[in-house]
Amino acid sequence: MEYNTQKTQLLLPEYGRIIQQLVERCKELPTKEERSEMAMAIIDFMGQRNPHLRDEENYKHKLWDHLYILADYNLDADSPYPFPTREDLAEKPQRMEYPKLQGDFKFYGKSILQLIEKAIELEPGDEKEALIEVIANNMKKSYNVYNKEHVTDDVIFRHLKELSKNRLDLTNIESLEKSKIYYATANRSNANKNNNRNQGNSNTNVNKRRFTNNNNNKNRR
Repeated sequence: MEYNTQKTQLLLPEYGRIIQQLVERCKELPTKEERSEMAMAIIDFMGQRNPHLRDEENYKHKLWDHLYILADYNLDADSPYPFPTREDLAEKPQRMEYPKLQGDFKFYGKSILQLIEKAIELEPGDEKEALIEVIANNMKKSYNVYNKEHVTDDVIFRHLKELSKNRLDLTNIESLEKSKIYYATANRSNANKNNNRNQGNSNTNVNKRRFTNNNNNKNRR
């Protein structure tokens, strides 16, 4: 009995030994025309054996790349795509640079830094003030979630000032509750509550009228 450990190592195990053997047979064909024809048939077979690849973008290109890898980068056949080289696949991706937050403010996240930069770029006015207050509110939420403790607004104002290098300042506001955006949000919230309450009362009155009318109809009978 021949064990798998005694056989040729599979270059892409997910395709199985049958496809690996077909690729080896394709390489042995005498003419390029025959090799190209068989390579096309192998590509179709690889797609059938791995239907999940069809959901990926440019999956045909990926299959041809895999075919060339299965051929150990040595297949003289026509392909609709350029074959990759060992060097291309061995090349490591560029190292991602993570944003560096100042001091111990990592819990605020990259989005807060981006919003701060955007607020700095805006001209002075209501839009800029509103954005600064939105940033402060989100900073407060992030602080409370990360540190699991309540934080006062003056601490958030100091952190905002430091992160913006003294270019954004909310120290003229006693608290976030005194800001324009807070009142605008609170007013909308109260208006929605009142509308829901009025709608509920209206439905109750309608039901009462229906109940009364039904009773009157029964008494008439």
